[in-house]
Amino acid sequence: MIPATQGIDHIHVYVRDRAAAEIWYGRVLGLARLENLESWSRDGGPLTLADAAGRVKLALFERAAIAPASTIALATDAAGFMAWRVHLQQALGRALEAVDHELSWSLYFKDPDGNGYEITSYDYAALSVMLANT
Repeated sequence: MIPATQGIDHIHVYVRDRAAAEIWYGRVLGLARLENLESWSRDGGPLTLADAAGRVKLALFERAAIAPASTIALATDAAGFMAWRVHLQQALGRALEAVDHELSWSLYFKDPDGNGYEITSYDYAALSVMLANT
């Protein structure tokens, strides 16, 4: 029998400049440095950022040459999706297209290092109405 996990603890994200990335993640995703894990960030270890609730954690590793190859999807409800749409337009300086997956809606964007992110909601019917009225 395979042991159960308790969820994803954190995700490794590779960036060229951790200081610049920390500012971007704070401004765009509202993530802040976890002081209790800050000692790890010395000597090439990760700088760990988290949301206010501590549910979303990213471990930033600095690498000169990176080739991002994955997308991290963050879940929200219909109202949250609409709020993210407005926030991301302001934070990124451009409107993002809401992508209809027929079962869910998503917004896609990248950080300055090319790492992909997705805001996704399975409140499909409610969002279809909300988006049609915008």
